[in-house]
Amino acid sequence: MIITVVGNKKEVKDGLTVAELIEQEKVETPQYVTVSVNDEFVENGNFATTALKDGDNVEFLYFMGGGQ
Repeated sequence: MIITVVGNKKEVKDGLTVAELIEQEKVETPQYVTVSVNDEFVENGNFATTALKDGDNVEFLYFMGGGQ
């Protein structure tokens, strides 16, 4: 199946989970990443059970603290 990962189309295996995609994409600090699929946030605890579908759009977001 074809999905879009951070703006890039990729062919991945059918039924790939968010957790598997994070590993496959070698996401740095996966414990701090927030994932959205088709503009819907996926709960961190659901990464292993959320299967991606053909045509999905996946974004990895990192929230950083800081400021004054």
